[in-house]
Amino acid sequence: MASAQSPTVRRRRLALELRRLRESAKLTCEEVAERLECSASKISRVETGRVSVSPRDVRDMLEIYGTPPEQRDSLVQLARDSRQKGWWHAYGDTVQPHIATYLGLESAASEIRIYEVNLIPGLLQTQDYARAVIGAGMVNSPRADIDRHVALRMERQRLARSSPPKVWAVLDEAALRRQVGGPEVMREQLEYLRELANLRNVSLQVIPFGGGAHPAMGRPFVILVFGETIDPDVVYLEDLTSALWVENVDEVDRYNVFFNHLRASALSFDESGALITAALKDM
Repeated sequence: MASAQSPTVRRRRLALELRRLRESAKLTCEEVAERLECSASKISRVETGRVSVSPRDVRDMLEIYGTPPEQRDSLVQLARDSRQKGWWHAYGDTVQPHIATYLGLESAASEIRIYEVNLIPGLLQTQDYARAVIGAGMVNSPRADIDRHVALRMERQRLARSSPPKVWAVLDEAALRRQVGGPEVMREQLEYLRELANLRNVSLQVIPFGGGAHPAMGRPFVILVFGETIDPDVVYLEDLTSALWVENVDEVDRYNVFFNHLRASALSFDESGALITAALKDM
């Protein structure tokens, strides 16, 4: 799926361009807000891509910035496109705002770089494993709500479909050894990992317990890479109730350096496969 097809990526692309144009016009958010008779916080939220913006507001902003007419038309159209609904809107009763943003970016990424410590990443989970993980986090929730979250997670998985993203996952050995859902669920999950590792677009490595210290110990993260240079990489960090986005170019570069260290610290693909097999035998 090309990045331009995601409304989330379109909104992010529009946000970056609106900020660039405002700064080129040497205007502050407060000055623009005063002329548009809105709050400065609204301008800030638009420029971070966290909220959608109407084509009319974009047109008014571009007029203030003195943007040439031909560029205005393309950006106003981009604003229209960014307000379309993505596939995840069908799960609107399930998806929190920060998750919706992530899904929009993930669905458009050309490459997804994952480091995980204690569990198998969502893109690589079997249905039963996902149900065990989600159920553990939704204590006392109705089964129907858990089923809905599981269905959403399964819908994300397009690794074997046409035009899938490249996925490079580095897992700590703890993710293989923690019995989530019991032995049978875990056995199925590990066998599924071995199948995924044979896909051309999936690279899977494991850092063994004996691998020593490394820069990202205990700090899982995801780097989303897009196919067009106009869409910069973004890092996603998640905790129990919220998420943090890292978009500063220098900071994202540091995460890419960390990920390269992780790849170098991890076992080779064949050795990682052997460790997964060993974990299966120990079940």
